[in-house]
Amino acid sequence: MPQDSHQVITTSTDLLLRLHALGYDNPSRDPWWWPRSGRFETLVGAILTQNTTWKSVEMSLDALRVADLLNPESLAQTPAKLLEPLIRPSGYYRNKARNISELTHALLDDFGDYETFAVQVSRDWLMARRGIGNETADAILNYACYRKAMVVDSYTARLLEALGHPQPDYLHVQSWMIAGLEDGCRDVFPSMPLAQGYARYHGMVVEYAKAHRHGREIDVLPLQS
Repeated sequence: MPQDSHQVITTSTDLLLRLHALGYDNPSRDPWWWPRSGRFETLVGAILTQNTTWKSVEMSLDALRVADLLNPESLAQTPAKLLEPLIRPSGYYRNKARNISELTHALLDDFGDYETFAVQVSRDWLMARRGIGNETADAILNYACYRKAMVVDSYTARLLEALGHPQPDYLHVQSWMIAGLEDGCRDVFPSMPLAQGYARYHGMVVEYAKAHRHGREIDVLPLQS
């Protein structure tokens, strides 16, 4: 009698191991998955990517780069109004220009420079800034500051729902993803800090969800076969 090959995913580590086995840890990307991670431009990109595509964000970042504004000192000296046409491709450009400008001024006022900010900033400090919610705060901590913060998003929530593990909100999705994950990350990424394992894991979730989405639904059969 043939054995059932159905793979039951009951934990976050199960999901990590399946994604890794299926090859969704993309070796061609940045070592922390987010393009050009660990820089001030990563912080800017985390705000620009709200409610838009990464392709649009790249257009905005390229424009800021050409204008030599991807450093906090230069950007802080530039009125938000002058940022608007540069980041227009990312949408909501008036709000985003204001939020980026205010965040940059607060960064310099409270920390002096980006390097100090990356080491000392707290999640509470980020959440107190205009235009920064849970996902953006964690993206900045993890991808820009290389800190241990598990980023989750709508892809993560929809994937868990499709796997039979629906969660009511961001923090519950994040808690499910983190639970027991340290051992799983040690198995899959033995030479990496846990923070980088979190980053790569979220990247695998996004890569898989984009490849297997049908409207708002995500096909989980490849994970369970």
